[in-house]
Amino acid sequence: MEALLRKELESSVVKASGHSGGGCISQGQSYATDSGLVFVKINHKSEARRMFLGEMASLEAILRTDTVKAPRPIKVIDQPGGGALLVMGHLDMKSLNRHSATLGEQLACLHLHNQRLREKQTNESGIVGKGPGQSDLQHVDRFGFHAVTCCGYLPLVNDWQEDWVTFYTRQRIQPQIDMIEKSSGDREARELWSQLQLKIPEMFTDIDIVPALLHGDLWGGNVAEVESGPVIFDPASFYGHSAFELAIAGMFGGFGGSFYSAYHAKIPKAAGFDKRLKLYQLFHYLNHWNHFGSGYRGSSLSIMRSLVK
Repeated sequence: MEALLRKELESSVVKASGHSGGGCISQGQSYATDSGLVFVKINHKSEARRMFLGEMASLEAILRTDTVKAPRPIKVIDQPGGGALLVMGHLDMKSLNRHSATLGEQLACLHLHNQRLREKQTNESGIVGKGPGQSDLQHVDRFGFHAVTCCGYLPLVNDWQEDWVTFYTRQRIQPQIDMIEKSSGDREARELWSQLQLKIPEMFTDIDIVPALLHGDLWGGNVAEVESGPVIFDPASFYGHSAFELAIAGMFGGFGGSFYSAYHAKIPKAAGFDKRLKLYQLFHYLNHWNHFGSGYRGSSLSIMRSLVK
């Protein structure tokens, strides 16, 4: 490992630092190099390069907004024996605690960033000498992402769509249902989904959804803090509805009341928020079903039953 990193990072010194971590998808290790500490994520699956390139694109997009701290991606490296590495700047992270409210505020700023870009560029277009070429970042007016990303190790369909309901139905829920159908042929899941997809459009009447850059997998294990403030990592970004972000956040804990209060002070709940949140949680339960097995079947079907009533 050290020899590969020395070559790819053009560093004369690469030495394991003792900082390690990881989850159920990838493992990680920090290394001292000529240019400072780096953190290296390691995955041996054949799809690891695609997964890490999506994560790198996600981190780059988040960092460009200058709203919330995230690791600085450096390079994706192929492993000779298969799999890949993602090299990032090392951050001395600890569990989120005193910066919970700040995370709520900064996450809302991340979600509002594209809308504010649109407003700024609309205002500039009416000023002589100003035009869309004046800003480094251009606002995004569709739903999707410019790279394949993975929520876990399964790839997401991020093709650009003009309409959020179309994007979410066809490119988030339908692929998960298709995987369940292929693996188990679950009849009840198929029948419930055929009823639910007809009801989804009515959940979005009288709501204007501006594409927001999302982390995409914001559960308690993907947030932390450093001395200066909160950190988010392991993203699966795309431009979607800001409320989607809060779905998995509420499923597995880790976010206190101060987080939600700070977030909703900037982005208040719209009418129908709770029902849409259930719809967004459905994606994550289905995704967990496809990753980890039928232990998540009951929760997935329960949500669908409640939404088709």
